[in-house]
Amino acid sequence: MMNLTEKAAYLKGLMEGLELDESTKEAKIFKAMAELLDDIALSVADLEDGYAELEEYIEEIDEDLGMVEDDFYGDDEDEDCDGDCDCCCDCDDEEEIDEDDYFEVECPECSSTIYLDDDLIDSGKLVCPECGKAFEIKVDDCDCGCCGEDNE
Repeated sequence: MMNLTEKAAYLKGLMEGLELDESTKEAKIFKAMAELLDDIALSVADLEDGYAELEEYIEEIDEDLGMVEDDFYGDDEDEDCDGDCDCCCDCDDEEEIDEDDYFEVECPECSSTIYLDDDLIDSGKLVCPECGKAFEIKVDDCDCGCCGEDNE
């Protein structure tokens, strides 16, 4: 199977084989079209080469990123991990969070559930780990009457 540059060269050869009188308008048009096809074929070949290089480069970046993710997040495929470890993997379920130490807040942007400790609440500002949007936390004193704090 011929590629575009080979097909353009083949057409150019066929045209030359016709031995057209180059002084005629038709011959000039055919010659210009053959040159245009040749230029287009060369441009497409250059684009294909560039695309192939970029594709290889992206694959290398993807592999490197995979290794960085494995290093950063740990290997989640550890079959010996029972979920109760202190390793670098994120094997703790949200249900295992001690609710006495954390407060549950919903991100106003993406509605993700975020668990906050006292230090984050005292800062008053937070960046959602899911969507990356910053939002403020307004803490009101409790007015339920059962915990000894009043809003008055």
